[in-house]
Amino acid sequence: MTLRFAYLSAENPTNKKVWSGTHYSIYKALQTIGEVEILGPYEPKWRLLISKILNQISLRLFNKRISYRHSVFISKGYASYFNNKLKNKNYDYIIAPAASCEIAFIQTQIPIIYITDGTFAGCLNYHKSLSNLTKRSVNQGNKIESLAIQKSKHVIVSSDWAAQSVKNDYHKPLKDITVIPYGANFEKIPLQQELKLNITPTWKLFFVGVYWETKGGDIAYQAFKTLYDKGYSVELTVLGCIPPPHIKHKNLHVISFIDKNSIDGQQKMKEIYQAQHFLLLPTRFDCTPIVINEASAFGIPSLVAHSGGVAGHLKNGENGFLIPYNDLGEAYATQIEYLINNPEKYIELRRKTRQLYETQLNWQHWTQELRKIL
Repeated sequence: MTLRFAYLSAENPTNKKVWSGTHYSIYKALQTIGEVEILGPYEPKWRLLISKILNQISLRLFNKRISYRHSVFISKGYASYFNNKLKNKNYDYIIAPAASCEIAFIQTQIPIIYITDGTFAGCLNYHKSLSNLTKRSVNQGNKIESLAIQKSKHVIVSSDWAAQSVKNDYHKPLKDITVIPYGANFEKIPLQQELKLNITPTWKLFFVGVYWETKGGDIAYQAFKTLYDKGYSVELTVLGCIPPPHIKHKNLHVISFIDKNSIDGQQKMKEIYQAQHFLLLPTRFDCTPIVINEASAFGIPSLVAHSGGVAGHLKNGENGFLIPYNDLGEAYATQIEYLINNPEKYIELRRKTRQLYETQLNWQHWTQELRKIL
């Protein structure tokens, strides 16, 4: 019997730009199991407009923010729409990725599988958008998350960090929580024999992120500069954003944007990744960055700030290294310097990095684990 899934999200899962392409990858994975009907995208526009105005009023009067994306007012707007979409429909499962606000108030007997990389409580005062909130907004955010989690038959998370919050903050039994790492959101993954593991004269460092500050761009640059000043032949490529004007260097290369939705963009991404030696991700906030998996697919070790749920994708010593959050670049440079001076250890790390991708950090593995839950 063919399973029938309802893909419930405010976003359009066919758009590879949304959630770094994770919606698209989950949607494609579900299609290998059964039939998938997309219920969105949808936004309760007038409710969002009112909420944005109230947020601005709150900021001006009380210097406090309202997380309107985690409000009862918005959530009930989603519920009205999705309840209508579900009316008289017969699905085996509702799959709800990153959709706590969308499912909190829906009324259905269809079992819900809620997929998330971080809870409201876990991200509160960690992510900028969930900092300096009014007490009412905090209470509503926790209420939305709690309703979504308790209403779900099963919760799939991408890290132990997220799983602990689902269990401890929202009291979901461990038997109803499963940790499954995501895969790489690339359609062009090189074969193992395509990887070039040889050492080249110039070591290429890589920084990927839409937001320079949020992803720790200054720290990545400092790590590169430390190595360069010590006499090492290194380059830094920045992909996805433009560094501040004061960040300038002859060995700094900036690629501000590539369209991952296009075939040409996918090919360019593949070519860029194939040329790199290390991914630097001194992120200031992350649940489980997909870029670690994408680097791992190319056998590129990642050096990542130990924060949030990054350990869900970064296994210390297997596909890179967790660096203390407060480090400003020195520890990143020291770890890279050691591997530059021990090329046989670097080559072995690259092999292990690719192996971890093949065994865990891919969407085929994610799909297999989902099948077990179903």
